Formats: sequence, C-alpha cells, structure tokens
Amino acid sequence: MWLIIILILVGLLLLVAELVLLPGISVAGVGAVLSFAGSIFLGYMYYGFWIGSGVLTAVVLLSMVAVIVSLRANTWRRLSLTTTIDSTSTPTPQQRNIRIGQSGITLTRLAPMGKARFGEVTVEAKSIDAYIDPRQPVEALAFDNTVVIVGLIGTRVRQENVNSHVNQ
Repeated sequence: MWLIIILILVGLLLLVAELVLLPGISVAGVGAVLSFAGSIFLGYMYYGFWIGSGVLTAVVLLSMVAVIVSLRANTWRRLSLTTTIDSTSTPTPQQRNIRIGQSGITLTRLAPMGKARFGEVTVEAKSIDAYIDPRQPVEALAFDNTVVIVGLIGTRVRQENVNSHVNQ
C-alpha cells in the first residue's frame, strides 16, 4: 500500500512540475502518467476491484485539485518575487544634481568624449564644439542618457548643434 501512496505523490509532484515549470509534453508529464498508471495497476492487481477503483478515484480527484491549485494566480503570486529594481548601474546626470546651464571644468581632453567635473561630481562629457583641452571651463547644455553634452563657456552655441548631438 505504501508503494501506491508513494507513486501517487510522485505523480502529483511531476504533474505540478509539468504544469508550472516544464509546460508541454516533457519527461515530467510522461513520468506523472506512468506513476499514476502504476499506482492504479498495483491497486487493482494486489487489492482487487474496490481498492483499485478507490485508487483510481483518488488519482483523478487529487490530479484535479493539483491542477486547479497550480494554475491559480494567487498560489504563484505568493511564491514569486514582487520587488522592483529601480536603480541603474550608472546614475544619470540629473540624478547626480547636474543641471543645464551649470558650469564645470574639463578633466581630460574632450575629443569629443572625455571627463568633466561639475561641482564635486565627475561625469562623462561630450563636446559639441571642436576638441576641448583639459582644465577648460565648460557649461552643461543637454543630457544624452548618462553623458553631459557640454560647450565652452563664452562661445555661442546654436540649439541645432545641441539637438544634433543628443541621441546620436
């Protein structure tokens, strides 16, 4: 009798795995059917018609319960992750409190990309003018994801130039 109970439990575990983890016809589904068939066969073979019919009824009812419980949304909502990740690996200039019009200084040569410092924050910067040498005063003109678009302070920059360098 213990073998029949173990086969039914193994069949239920394989059925749930087939429904949730391995959808489609897979080894788990075939294993569940074989396990259920084995338990029903043993019930009829060793214990007769009434016990075999009881095992068959138990397999059908337990399978229906397992399918219903497995496919309910609340069952898996409790087991699934519900936290969201809202951080990024590289913060945007806005997250680092850099504003358009803020002045800074280049740390490396911008040819056209390099490093610039705005206050205490060092960021990747992109020049829209020609190359900019180190230790030159620059101004934040726009943002392109994590890059600050800069221009030399004191030079007149047309808005079309800024727009053409954003999202290239």
